[in-house]
Amino acid sequence: MNDENISKFAQSLLGPLIGRDHVDYDDVRKLYNGMIEKRPLFIARCVDVADVIAAVNFGRESGLMIAIRGGGHNGAGFGSVDDGLVIDLSLMKGVRVEPAKRTVRVGAGCTTGDVDHATHAFGLAIPFGIVSTTGVAGLTLSGGHGYLSRQYGLASDNLLEADVVLADGTFVTAAKTDNSDLLWGLRGGGGNFGVVTSFLFQAHPANVVYGGPIFWELKDAATIMRWYRDFQASAPDEFYVFLGLQTVPSGDPFPKEHWGKKICVLLISHNGAAADAEKAVNSVRAALPKPIIDFAGLVPYTVLQGMFDGLYPKGLQWYWKGDFVQMLPDAAIDAHIQQAAKVPSEVSCMHLYPIDGAVHRMSEEESSWNCRDATWSMVIAGVGSDPAQAPALKKWAKDYWEAVHPFDLGGAYPNFMMDDEGEARLKATYGENYKRLGKLKKKYDPGNLFRVNHNIRPAA
Repeated sequence: MNDENISKFAQSLLGPLIGRDHVDYDDVRKLYNGMIEKRPLFIARCVDVADVIAAVNFGRESGLMIAIRGGGHNGAGFGSVDDGLVIDLSLMKGVRVEPAKRTVRVGAGCTTGDVDHATHAFGLAIPFGIVSTTGVAGLTLSGGHGYLSRQYGLASDNLLEADVVLADGTFVTAAKTDNSDLLWGLRGGGGNFGVVTSFLFQAHPANVVYGGPIFWELKDAATIMRWYRDFQASAPDEFYVFLGLQTVPSGDPFPKEHWGKKICVLLISHNGAAADAEKAVNSVRAALPKPIIDFAGLVPYTVLQGMFDGLYPKGLQWYWKGDFVQMLPDAAIDAHIQQAAKVPSEVSCMHLYPIDGAVHRMSEEESSWNCRDATWSMVIAGVGSDPAQAPALKKWAKDYWEAVHPFDLGGAYPNFMMDDEGEARLKATYGENYKRLGKLKKKYDPGNLFRVNHNIRPAA
């Protein structure tokens, strides 16, 4: 790598190449997780596939570590790399909806909110996550679960095809009819196999849902969690409820008398007929103690998707720990409540997201996502605004996880894992699929160029 090659690379790009002396460098390199500080040599802000091909070739030929960034939300900070090259896809936006086919073509730089805005006009949605500023690419490639997952599966389950730039700079399309093995790997195997430049998704009906949060004080948490455990086993697919242990935020629209209270929350989304949805949610209200706050009602799906964006702006301190959870025995509930009582900040939380229903009905032969028998995906998130609080956030999340992990499965949703989990944890996450992913890695990225991720190394 020399000045002449760098200059040629910059001239070959339609988008800007940001180096350390660029006026925008410090702003562009920032990640969603403010706990992570990285200083890449270059950030290639790609605007099309040609830019991505040029960036992959330059990074490989220059011997640079390469990080791929879509929305930049990755908790472990894999969207950047010290002293390497960031291939930034955030300018590659664009959403095209085919309403008759219910398919959606999505650029790799789109957030889930970008896609929701476009699909909502047609009464459609893709089962993404629960924060609309999340990037589509990272969410999908590691699975992607949210309000519609029990009804329509994971985001990756609805991935029909993907355009990919491989490690050697070639461009391929992964679909059921072409490079079907690569499509299998992209459906949950992360960014290990190449740079996805666009996605084609299957969309589904979703317009107005009966949704929103209902809060109880922490003293009622054991009752709520035991009810929730039983409810989940027989809930209809269109009735999605995730459970949280957290704190009432001190601000509008929350009633001031409840600010700062530790709570158990049920976040509800019923994507059925309005009358049926209200009846179903009222049956939940009747079965449980009186809540302190009840915001559940009829809302556009897009409103529900963006409901918590304001609580989690870019730049907060984050430390995540996750697990797949199959059962929730009384002893586990007791451990959860004990740890939640020690929450270190108002925005720290534990959530249990359902991943049953349609998720269980997807064949493992169609997708590299493992743990199709798990009931929930759990996340423990230590979150705060003060960098000085980072050690306390980490300690709380790790202590909480150590207390409840004995009740959980061995693996976790990759997007809820930090960069210190280790290979054994990754093998537990992918189970029998891990060996097949290693063979796929050897085929499409034998030199492990794409290794700034939860890395699956090429099979020997």
